[in-house]
Amino acid sequence: MIALSRYALQSVGVAAFVLALKWLAAALTGSVALWSDALESIINVVVAAVAYFALRLSAKGADANHQFGHYKVEYFSAVLEGALIAVAAIAIFREATASFFDPKALDTPILGLAINGVATVINAGWGWHLTRIGRRERSPALYADGQHVLSDVVSSIGVILGLIAAVLTGWLWLDAVIAACVGAYILTTGWRLVKDSVGGLMDAAADPRTLAAIKKTIGVEANGALEAHDLRTRAAGPVTFIEFHLVVPATMTVSAAHDICDRIEAALNREVPGSRVTIHVEPEDKAKHAGIKTRSTHA
Repeated sequence: MIALSRYALQSVGVAAFVLALKWLAAALTGSVALWSDALESIINVVVAAVAYFALRLSAKGADANHQFGHYKVEYFSAVLEGALIAVAAIAIFREATASFFDPKALDTPILGLAINGVATVINAGWGWHLTRIGRRERSPALYADGQHVLSDVVSSIGVILGLIAAVLTGWLWLDAVIAACVGAYILTTGWRLVKDSVGGLMDAAADPRTLAAIKKTIGVEANGALEAHDLRTRAAGPVTFIEFHLVVPATMTVSAAHDICDRIEAALNREVPGSRVTIHVEPEDKAKHAGIKTRSTHA
């Protein structure tokens, strides 16, 4: 987690540098579309800072008041990002409306677009890197940050292409239209981030692929037990909580049942890194005959 917070801290620096470039481009040209692009980069700086503190808190682990850890704080970071994106979109719509009815010629458009292009290339590389790390480490905060940076790249490309068209055609109102399109795009991105993060806060189950892997692992590694049922999962940042009931023969000793549980838990930790497994052992008269069948059941 300390390493992940370091990525978030680096993201603050990258976002601040990109913001400076985009703000310079907007100031040189007077373009409302480039201004909207710079405004989104302000959100990138704020979100990267929030992600850093969220990852630091998440790394604290469990304590007396938070016995399941602080992992969900990352979801709050992603929700905040979505809310800030919505604020930025509203500000962009406001400026775009004013500019549409009072369009102005752009100053030094070639230089401004070139500077914005450099910022976009930097953002593309960093956004791809953050998204890859966030997905690999199952970090909602880093993944959300990376996705927002990549959405910034897409909107920046649209801004650059649109302004080139405005300069070539002389249609100054295109500047405002492009800015409005940027606002609509980032508003959609913000909604998606909020929706996904709220799912995590509401203890959404593991995704179907992970759930299938969990069931397969239990079925293979529970040799000696009869079945597993009442499987429940929930994801909290990089951690997946797994709970189920394991039915064993009534004559099995506590030690033997414990060995089976240890074997299952170790296998699940390999299959789903960062998992927290809770197993409730039951005698065979509690079997439901509708759960996960083990190898011994088929023998």
